[in-house]
Amino acid sequence: MNYLERHALYPSQIAEKPHIDLGIVVVIPCHDEPDVVSSVQALRDCVPPSCAVEVIVVVNDSEADAPEIKQQNQLTVKQLSEWIPQNTDAKFKCFALYHTDMPKKHAGVGLARKIGMDEAVRRLEMVESPRGVITCFDADSACDRNYLQEIEGHFQTHANTVACSIYFEHPTHGKVYAPEVYTAIVDYELYLRYYVHALRWAGFPHAYQTIGSSMAVRADAYQQQGGMNRRKAGEDFYFLHKFIPHGHFSELKKTRVIPSPRPSYRVPFGTGKAVGDLIETGGAYLAYHPNVFIGLQFFIKKINTLYDIKNESEMIRFTDELPDSIRTFLLKNNFIQKIKEIQKHTANEATFRQRFFQWFNAFLVLKYVHHARDAYYPSVPVREAATSLLGTLNVEIEAETTAQELLGIFRNLDRV
Repeated sequence: MNYLERHALYPSQIAEKPHIDLGIVVVIPCHDEPDVVSSVQALRDCVPPSCAVEVIVVVNDSEADAPEIKQQNQLTVKQLSEWIPQNTDAKFKCFALYHTDMPKKHAGVGLARKIGMDEAVRRLEMVESPRGVITCFDADSACDRNYLQEIEGHFQTHANTVACSIYFEHPTHGKVYAPEVYTAIVDYELYLRYYVHALRWAGFPHAYQTIGSSMAVRADAYQQQGGMNRRKAGEDFYFLHKFIPHGHFSELKKTRVIPSPRPSYRVPFGTGKAVGDLIETGGAYLAYHPNVFIGLQFFIKKINTLYDIKNESEMIRFTDELPDSIRTFLLKNNFIQKIKEIQKHTANEATFRQRFFQWFNAFLVLKYVHHARDAYYPSVPVREAATSLLGTLNVEIEAETTAQELLGIFRNLDRV
């Protein structure tokens, strides 16, 4: 039984046959979005790749949503139905799928992405293109004009890549939003980049950005890993970390997604929530203290020595020498027993390390970071944390560098 038979929630939803050269399907979840046509237009304005492209917009609402949200969704479907005939051709098609009154328990961005991505799998399978690309976008995002070309080129050039994160930049100035929105998004994006760079400095091998509007995956890999989850928030983090630990994950840096900086409280965490909270409090965004990552680095540097530790007394001595923040966390998580299990199933140091990071993965690292923050090192303003990390990375900066300038430095590092 194949993936669609086992996991798809709906049968085929698009009657029109795909173009024989279909190679990229862009999936856009859309819930109470007044300007999704602009996002689809941004894709239409891209320089065409050599393959055919489809855009699937999954307009969705819950049985618990207010009437005005459903009215907006109905208007969105109407607007798309008017836009589509005037703006598509043989090699660029757009389809709007409307899922209304979805069960409250599951309705959300994860389910909407899953519906669209499963349909994308079906479309690519119909033209026998299992290594075609499914890319995720958002209903309030824009992109550079080379977006589609670079996605096609990236997966062609990196033949072993099964999934990738795509470079992004939130708008940090302009007249579309209030000044406080731009101030808030600078802090939040700076935090996102600081966190990934801090993990990389500490030696964690699976540190990547996991932004829902800025990721892509091959259709066959999507199926092999069980598809998209139905989480209401954090679906992107959980989805991409199905692929990252197994290798063949990459970063596409030659184009740019431009996500919206607008505040939102539809999900319990993420960009919209962070921006909204910052505007309400008027303070600086707080980031994890640099000492959190110093403890992590100390531990990761010693991981290879664990392969040769065969008795419990040596293992206890190993943990006793660790900084308190990481030592107490590991003991809470049955560290010694886990290491014994990993040793039992590995025949050399390389496979030990690989299996170790399958256990000490991004989820567990995040739990450690929260443990260290709550019990040892309270968070500090993101500008302070970012300045400290850049100093550690030997990046020269002025004493009074602004958050906007710090963000520019991290963006430059991320495009190299």
